[in-house]
Amino acid sequence: MKISKPNKLYLIVFIVIASIFYFAWVYVDLIENERDILEKQNYKRQALSMQTRVAEMILTKQKSTVAMALSLANDENLRKNIINNNLSEKYYKNLIDKFKENTYYQNIWVHIIDKNVTSLYRSWVNDSGDDISGIRKDLVKVVKTKKISSAISTGRYTLAIKAMVPIFNDTELIGVLEVISHFNSISKQMKKFDVDSVVLLDKQYRKQLKRPFTNMFIDDYYVANFDAPVDIREYLKEHGVAKHFTSKYVLDHGHILTSHELKSLNGDILGYYIMSKKVQDISSTDLDFFVFKSLVYGLLTLMIVAGIINIFMLFKMRKQKKYYKNIMDTATNIVLINDKKKIFDVNKVFFKYFDTYKSIEDFREENDCICNFFVKENGYLQKDMDGVHWVDYLIENNSLNNKVKVDIFEKEYYFSLSASMISKELNHYSVVFTDITEQENYKFKLEYMSETDPLTKIGNRRCFHEKLESETVRALRYEHNLSLVMFDIDFFKKVNDKHGHVVGDEVLVEYTKLILSLLRKGDEFCRVGGEEFMIILPHATEDEAKKLAEKLRVKVEEHKKIVPITMSFGVVEYVKNEDLDLLYKRVDDALYKAKDSGRNIVVAG
Repeated sequence: MKISKPNKLYLIVFIVIASIFYFAWVYVDLIENERDILEKQNYKRQALSMQTRVAEMILTKQKSTVAMALSLANDENLRKNIINNNLSEKYYKNLIDKFKENTYYQNIWVHIIDKNVTSLYRSWVNDSGDDISGIRKDLVKVVKTKKISSAISTGRYTLAIKAMVPIFNDTELIGVLEVISHFNSISKQMKKFDVDSVVLLDKQYRKQLKRPFTNMFIDDYYVANFDAPVDIREYLKEHGVAKHFTSKYVLDHGHILTSHELKSLNGDILGYYIMSKKVQDISSTDLDFFVFKSLVYGLLTLMIVAGIINIFMLFKMRKQKKYYKNIMDTATNIVLINDKKKIFDVNKVFFKYFDTYKSIEDFREENDCICNFFVKENGYLQKDMDGVHWVDYLIENNSLNNKVKVDIFEKEYYFSLSASMISKELNHYSVVFTDITEQENYKFKLEYMSETDPLTKIGNRRCFHEKLESETVRALRYEHNLSLVMFDIDFFKKVNDKHGHVVGDEVLVEYTKLILSLLRKGDEFCRVGGEEFMIILPHATEDEAKKLAEKLRVKVEEHKKIVPITMSFGVVEYVKNEDLDLLYKRVDDALYKAKDSGRNIVVAG
């Protein structure tokens, strides 16, 4: 049977439409499969991020605990008391209370051991005089090597982070001072990232715990952090603890769970830091963008096919362009078509941002490229990327997370970008701008909050450590001087006791502004404790730093605003390749000498 020409046309159209539907079905299935793969990769990255973050926090706390131990061990009376075995029950009580008041460490323990690894003093209990060499191999090693050590360790009371400093009388080892900090502050910090924590001691150490500090257990696994959520503990008990001891992750009941091994000084696994985060709290921007990008590619493909069908059936380019334009206008992000020299077309969303122009022709009269609005800033796309045109760079690096900062008539936006070639013959490209301004601003806000002291609005302890590390690297690389000034307010406790903490806070704010006004632009000013401050002085010798400190001391004494106060200052200069913990100790010792010498003076270390 012969098929007529009209029927042939209908048959061809039917076959083309059926092919499009089949392609769409296959393409959507491919997108779903690829999205599943990307989702798993996202979970893997999230688990690795949580593991990395908690490892960094543990390392930071270990360093801080070592610094505390070094500071406490430099006490001449302690040596005498160890030799005379005369350590009172309240020996460190006031000092520990100050730690609680002025630092993030709310539960610091101090432990003093003699050279025979016999406990002489425990700040948290009245027990002493017991031989602990059998259960504390790390202490035995410190006594043997006579070296400072920091490790995660367990004894009779809990699993904790411990810093051990040998104490000498001249050259003779007479004992060890140990500062013990817990995981509670780390779990609180992790909570800021929507991560719940359960710190577990392995069940093989269950019998070793004679007086468990938290008195919480999951089966025979001891829970070392007080704030371990009840629902997570009940979940672990119901579903089994051991299956969550994984460097990968477990997905269950809308949560992602992973863990970090807690190892002793010898590399033995003591326990696990288990982390749980709700899946709904995990950012899915990359996945959403992938789906969007895939749909855009699919739509562009459909647009091309639709154009061919229009040409085949209607032989009119005008209708093809109208169809293509309607699809572009349905997009919620900026879509533009160009040939790297000129923009040919944009969708309606483009004019939501460039609202001073009525048409693309108006835009082209004043601008030859949208890249004229790109802001030059590290980490963001530029008009020229090391000699490569920005569109070519997008095409070559489409798998990267390309972002651009755009200044549109003094209003800044952030976009993620993707580009694809839509016509090799015409050399036409489509570029999609997805608005991520809200996400970027939120990220900047979080970064600012994590490094800023909420009261004085200057850098906090974390900011200080990061700036000091980067400045010492620069000092070594460019061989310039670097000095530190450490100071605090004399008798600040009396100010709080007499006038109240509100006035005390006003004093901190007022004198912070005063000191800030006297510093150079490149100086870093941070609050590292309650009334304790640090100034990092790049390109400054010890003498120059001492002159600045003296100037600050005089200005503070003369200021007399809110409440008249004075300050004591310690000054040191960084020595090439010096350990930062030692640098911190030196400036702390200099401040201690200033306070010990009558206060309201400057002492160089």
